[in-house]
Amino acid sequence: MIAEGCYPYVVGGVSSWIHSIIKLFPNIEFNLIAIIADRSISGKFAYELPDNLTEIHEVYLQDVDWVGNHRIRKNRVHLKKKEVEALRSLILGEEVDWITVFRIFNRKNVSVNNLLMGPEFLKITKDYYTLRFSDITFSDFLWTLRSIYLPLFFALKCMPPKADIYHCVSTGYAGIIGSKALTLYPNARLLVSEHGIYTREREEEIIKAKWVQGIYKSIWIEQFRKMSQCAYYFADLVTSLFQQAQSLQIELGCPKEKAIVTPNGIDTGRFESIPWKEPEDPYINVGAILRVTPIKDVKTLINAFYYAHKKQPRLKLWIMGPEDENPEYAADCHELVRVLQAKNIVFTGSIRTADYIGKMDMTILTSISEGQPLTILEGFAAKKPCIATNVGNCRGLIYGENDSYGDAGIVVSIMNISEISNAILKLANHPDLARQMGRNGYRRLMAKYRSVYMEETYRNIYKTLAKMGDVV
Repeated sequence: MIAEGCYPYVVGGVSSWIHSIIKLFPNIEFNLIAIIADRSISGKFAYELPDNLTEIHEVYLQDVDWVGNHRIRKNRVHLKKKEVEALRSLILGEEVDWITVFRIFNRKNVSVNNLLMGPEFLKITKDYYTLRFSDITFSDFLWTLRSIYLPLFFALKCMPPKADIYHCVSTGYAGIIGSKALTLYPNARLLVSEHGIYTREREEEIIKAKWVQGIYKSIWIEQFRKMSQCAYYFADLVTSLFQQAQSLQIELGCPKEKAIVTPNGIDTGRFESIPWKEPEDPYINVGAILRVTPIKDVKTLINAFYYAHKKQPRLKLWIMGPEDENPEYAADCHELVRVLQAKNIVFTGSIRTADYIGKMDMTILTSISEGQPLTILEGFAAKKPCIATNVGNCRGLIYGENDSYGDAGIVVSIMNISEISNAILKLANHPDLARQMGRNGYRRLMAKYRSVYMEETYRNIYKTLAKMGDVV
């Protein structure tokens, strides 16, 4: 299993999914290649690791090999003509010769520092600059290009352990390592599972980012697109969570015959004996189970709740989830509550979902990007209706896709405080409607999104790939 920036360091939907997959197959031995920013979070796990997860190999996208100055280490690797052309194809955005690129980084003596500071990279950068960007300062361009290729080169330098199947839980850097593994172990097979579409998510982040400016945004976006296309090319199968995501994968270069839809699933048994709301509880509880990060748009949620509470004082918002992933943003959210003098808003920190979900009257998710959120399904398991923004598969989960179970909540527009506030009030002031929507969600969950269905799907996928690789 190859994962970038999530399991087992960060609690969240993708991490929970990885944890569930590993636990669903106790007879399969899993190794994990975990891609993280640097060594500062090495070994700081947020999960108790399953017994069948036998090894974790960490890959750092920033590390000691890069010295960040003009000194080149001794014994510089001399690239052959074909290798220089492969490096050129990677940087100039032409049809990339990935096989040769992988071979460059398979050398034991290859140095990220020497490559980035070497004459070949400099010459290619000059050609790229002359071709497309000659109206900006070259020194800025050179160092920015080095910063763009630094994490990719560290991923390329990874030597994955031998396995029968490589399962990448995204394209991006994970997909690069999985693709490289096939050149080292020809009988292995590659599975890519995307929860969100990596290229689109990175594109959205880059467009909004303040740390990257002007033409450099387009270079970063192009880089992520090339990485995804690499994973799609080498993969034997590519999964997505819903039809629209599959269509995006195909649009971005995934061969149609490789793309399959595999919905999420949860263990509904976890929610059969949960604590429920006490009859004497005077509040109408709104539960937001999420990481307190910008992508979840908690600030819009707080503002929307503030206005809803003015009209319905019995409302109470529970913001339930970790705040350590982006402490600055979490602090801004607490400050917003203080400035608004908003009442009945509780930050719980990390929780065990089953301990709280039964006490809610509704769940809410105001994200600006999602795949197929497990928190919505967990709310359905407790027969709770959901208010969610129209991102990812939220509309499909709430309003259904070719089924007759009925609405299981309300879908609202991204960052629309008025719509979100009105949706909260609608469910708060019409409890019979809310309860019916909760029952609709439960029926949809039991019919389509149980973990037993996901287990059967992935068992078949693993068996199919094992046969393709002649695994006994």
